[in-house]
Amino acid sequence: MEGDKNKMKTAGIHHITAIVGHPQENVDFYAGVLGLRLVKQTVNFDDPGTYHFYFGDDVGSPGSIITFFPWANATQGEIGDGQVGVTSYLVPKGALSFWESRLTKFGINYDKTERFGEQYLQFNDIHGLRLEIVEREEGPNNKWEFGEITSDVAIKGFGGAILFSSKPDETEKLLTLMGLERVGEEGDLVRFTSEGDIGNVIDIKRTPGQRGRMGVGTVHHIAWRTKDDEEQLAWRQYISKNGYRVTDVRDRNYFNAIYFREHGEILFEIATDPPGFGIDEDYEKMGSNLKLPPQYEPHRQQIETVLLPYEVRSLD
Repeated sequence: MEGDKNKMKTAGIHHITAIVGHPQENVDFYAGVLGLRLVKQTVNFDDPGTYHFYFGDDVGSPGSIITFFPWANATQGEIGDGQVGVTSYLVPKGALSFWESRLTKFGINYDKTERFGEQYLQFNDIHGLRLEIVEREEGPNNKWEFGEITSDVAIKGFGGAILFSSKPDETEKLLTLMGLERVGEEGDLVRFTSEGDIGNVIDIKRTPGQRGRMGVGTVHHIAWRTKDDEEQLAWRQYISKNGYRVTDVRDRNYFNAIYFREHGEILFEIATDPPGFGIDEDYEKMGSNLKLPPQYEPHRQQIETVLLPYEVRSLD
């Protein structure tokens, strides 16, 4: 969408992609503990011997999707500059006490903190990713219910993220270019918001620290929303014109993607909202079968032999 005088605006986060360990541990945490729906199981298009899992709300709405490359024996990474440092999840107003009890039930240590007038529960997933939960009115409730998690307390999607940048001023400039609004500062953080109702609150850590190292327990990239293919091409031109090297459009089956590394070294993607995750599976069956892109379908048997078995199961 064109905003004021050629300024582009993203609605907020489309998805966040991370590297994790064993697939069963990953599924147990995000489905079993957090109650997200595994909306799609496919493979890493560049490494078909590795799963690519997509978790989100009941349909995998943009702004709700966390995606994973699970590598069972990969090296542990280090969270630091050039990465999303913390991924924030959004729950309905009044649901935070449910989540305190749930984290306690599963023996997950958490800290209760406050920033910008909001309460957060901060904790790590099974592989070391830093997560937090915040409650807000915005965003529709998630219809997906799993185990003891009902729609009135379920995670709606992303609240946002904390970005760890090696050049925070440059990252701030880029978010402004992308149509986010700088709304406040507190301590070592500056806050930006976008127009979406989920995945719309981004905090940037203002003091650079140690460079992160990619591996298990780290975010690989953050993807921002664009409404369609035509607008994505406008984004590509706009980002390129502003001094970033942007890839060609890549077909990811469920969205199209362009990538660029911003000056603070975080890998950014801009992903289309359509076509979405319902294009190759009915609503009831989403996530239940391994879906392969056409180029890998002839090798299905070989790929399935390599992939580690897992199951989505209730831990309640």
